Amino acid sequence: MEMDPSEVKGLYAQVEPYDTGFLKVSDVHTIYYEQSGNPQGHPVVFLHGGPGAGTSPGNRRFFDPEFYRIVLFDQRGAGRSTPHACLEQNTTWDLVADIEKLREHLDIPEWQVFGGSWGSTLALAYSQTHPDKVTGIVLRGIFLLRKKELDWFYEGGAAAIFPDAWEPFRDFIPEEERNCFIAAYSKRLTSSDPTVQIEAAKRWTMWEMMTAHLIQNNDNIKRGEDDKFSLAFARIENHYFVNKGFLPSDSYLLDNVDKIRHIKAFIVQGRYDVCCPMMCAWDLHKAWPEAEFKVVPDAGHSANEVGIAAELRSATEKLRDMLRK
Repeated sequence: MEMDPSEVKGLYAQVEPYDTGFLKVSDVHTIYYEQSGNPQGHPVVFLHGGPGAGTSPGNRRFFDPEFYRIVLFDQRGAGRSTPHACLEQNTTWDLVADIEKLREHLDIPEWQVFGGSWGSTLALAYSQTHPDKVTGIVLRGIFLLRKKELDWFYEGGAAAIFPDAWEPFRDFIPEEERNCFIAAYSKRLTSSDPTVQIEAAKRWTMWEMMTAHLIQNNDNIKRGEDDKFSLAFARIENHYFVNKGFLPSDSYLLDNVDKIRHIKAFIVQGRYDVCCPMMCAWDLHKAWPEAEFKVVPDAGHSANEVGIAAELRSATEKLRDMLRK
């Protein structure tokens, strides 16, 4: 659910990776990873959104490059990871295991975890599974993958605010299948006809790109027109959503907050986030009052909105200052 933050003011200057590589994580999947910032610094892993969006160079800019050893990777099927847009062996728990494989591959004993949107879902799932490996958590645009959240965005809730963006998403599906758009899109995103897959992917992706900012962002919307990006984004997102995030229960991530309650954490939420409405962040805040909770009054969903970017940078700086003591 992200665009490249390379244009965002108020973040750290762009840095280039000092190391890039590919890690084979299964007999099917190989993931791309990169490291930038300080090779001797405190490690932080950036978990991208979607699922299926991949990382972009601007994602490095939330972290002080003199203090942090910044690790970015593309999750299975996304970005530069291969095979592109592949749904086989692609579940939340596969990704949690990949994060551990990458940590071990890089000889990192423990690290900070940073994720927004689907990245917040994955950050919670990973941290709750491996709390002993996590030094701090920064979450943005909270997504807990509950039925009410998926229904809000894909079954007509958000359409009340963006009816213009909703129509092309809705109209692609015949009326008799509109009782469940996620299922209807699943059929088309896994069609044996590649042209059907591409058209469905563009419509699915465009809906999200047009709703991710308080003020619509043309660069973000252009990403929805890119066949390669759209295919991975839409196919992987839809695959996860059809499968309810592969979570054992609807409230799984809220029910397991006790496992991470002791970890210093920050929750950053745009008040007018239409993709991941604030009820999710609020529910997490109520379950986890120990985490610092910041609501940005003039922002939507994207990490690249000025107010959200500023709070994310502030969170990584607070964690830096605590680690320095």
